Amino acid sequence: MFQPDLFTKDTVAERATLPADVVTLCVERGQKQAAAVASAANDEALDLPAVLERLARISTRPRYTFMVLNLIARAAGRSNSAGPYVQEKGRAIPVRDWLSDALIPMAQRDVRRRAVVDQVRRDLEHKGMLPPDSAAAEQCIADEVRERHLHSGRTNVSRAVSDLVRAGLIHRHYQGYRIDHSNRGAQREAVYTIVPAVQCALGKGAVG
Repeated sequence: MFQPDLFTKDTVAERATLPADVVTLCVERGQKQAAAVASAANDEALDLPAVLERLARISTRPRYTFMVLNLIARAAGRSNSAGPYVQEKGRAIPVRDWLSDALIPMAQRDVRRRAVVDQVRRDLEHKGMLPPDSAAAEQCIADEVRERHLHSGRTNVSRAVSDLVRAGLIHRHYQGYRIDHSNRGAQREAVYTIVPAVQCALGKGAVG
């Protein structure tokens, strides 16, 4: 039995519309690492009910975590790995940020959204940052609300991925660095590799 979740509908997991040109950037090093991870993956036979049952045992938010798993599978495309970047509309986006952005529509349906908007409005008014024009002020509030959703979304995605790793459904490693950062070793991005049995359970087993 699923535990209560913050979201009311599983629209992302139910194939909500995402840009058609979303593909994972593949690099040779990442492909080799992903292959090594996949070869050591758990080969236990799993079907979809078994995947859901694992999530119900491991995660406090199994429905949300299942949505993240579905999005990882979709970002992986014809491979079994997503990351370190997802290519969308000519931009290379870190996979965790892409997941967070894809889940924003869920956060916007959250019953707490009105409270978040009101809090942002109060904060911006207190700081004197709201433009006098009402339309500009509403846009400023909307931008800040989105930024806060993205920030909390990154945290939620990381927790969901940790649950997926603990459940033995995916593997996570880090790769690469940002060349514009002085501490390059601290800027490695995540790569998520789906266990082969889970790919089959999600209906991707026949995809090569």
